[in-house]
Amino acid sequence: MNFKLIAGISKSLLLARWKQTLVAAIGVTFSIAMFVTLLSFMTGLNDMLDGLILNRSPHIKLFNEIKPSKIQPIEQAAEYRKSHHFIQSVKPGAGRLELYNVGAIMKTLENDPEVLGLAPKITAQVFYNVGAIDMTGIINGIDVEAENKLFLFDDYVSSGNYIDLKNIPNSIILGKAAAEKMMARIGDVVQVTTAAGERMPLKVVGFFQSGLADVDKVQSYASLTTTQKLLGKPNTYITDIYIKLKDISRAPALAKSYAGLFNLDAEDIQTANSQFETGSSVRNTISYAVGITLLIVAGFGIYNILNMMIYEKMDSIAILKATGFSGNDVKRIFIGIALSIGIFGGIAGLFFGFLLSATIDQVPFNTAALPTMKTYPINYNPKFYLIGCVFSLITTYLAGMFPARKASKIDPVIIIRGK
Repeated sequence: MNFKLIAGISKSLLLARWKQTLVAAIGVTFSIAMFVTLLSFMTGLNDMLDGLILNRSPHIKLFNEIKPSKIQPIEQAAEYRKSHHFIQSVKPGAGRLELYNVGAIMKTLENDPEVLGLAPKITAQVFYNVGAIDMTGIINGIDVEAENKLFLFDDYVSSGNYIDLKNIPNSIILGKAAAEKMMARIGDVVQVTTAAGERMPLKVVGFFQSGLADVDKVQSYASLTTTQKLLGKPNTYITDIYIKLKDISRAPALAKSYAGLFNLDAEDIQTANSQFETGSSVRNTISYAVGITLLIVAGFGIYNILNMMIYEKMDSIAILKATGFSGNDVKRIFIGIALSIGIFGGIAGLFFGFLLSATIDQVPFNTAALPTMKTYPINYNPKFYLIGCVFSLITTYLAGMFPARKASKIDPVIIIRGK
């Protein structure tokens, strides 16, 4: 078998029908380009949308949840212990939101090799006092440096400098929507009242914008020290510990382990944000389905073109077989034609796909909800280009295999006698 001769014959047949070959190659090019562009754009959007929540979410959250007492008073009475109880309007227990022995807990977690970092936090229900109106709000007391390192806090501060929370006493970063409702500007002083009636003036040093308007209407940030002072609590008062892990997939298992070890409630990121993961999975599946459909359509185009080529080249195929070429040789010739279309069309498709993705990446995308986003998000993951290349070869090979098998079974005697 002379591979060089077979390649030469494949080339001659390709060039003899160069217009049809060009159409088939353009079909593959368009399909691969759209496949790469679609996946790059859709996954970029997924990363952006999930990042709005997931970047700000801990892998594990440790806290004390308000819940009913496990043992009700009637169950402690000796005469009713063997009875079946029907209890209504069960009230929450008298437990405290504060984490006990928080120093030892944090030290243990810091020494855990699976933990990337910790961010202690205080959640305080407050009222923003705007003249005679009280607006409901939440102040998150944070360790400013840890919050920025683990949860990219600075990326969401649309105005001002996040580090001012640490450097300026009694300061606050307001949610952008809340600041607009209060008509507050950087440098203004806002009055904040706690649920216990404690009132404190706080200086506005910045605005926070998460991209979720409902969150930004109520949420604001202050340092741990400021929040503890606002609540009248000691410097050991902490209500939550946010944990970032080195391996996010370990979150569910470690959450159960920490809950038992520290006798606290623990919530993992998969449980807290399952709806976002489901949405991303569905969008990715749709993107792959559309892209693969484009490749299959291009494959049918190649199949039809090769079928027509076989009918038009019946006499040439008969001569080849009459001069000693086997059926397998004829099959290799037509599979070589299909793969050539796939290779050249695929390379061009990858190039134009990258070019189109880069063009979209430069298109301005300005929205008040996402102040840090300047252009449309694109994910340049090499995996998309590899998948596109592999599917291009598989699709064109399958599109060429069936016509090639048909050509290999042609009886040269019947064709020549017919001529």
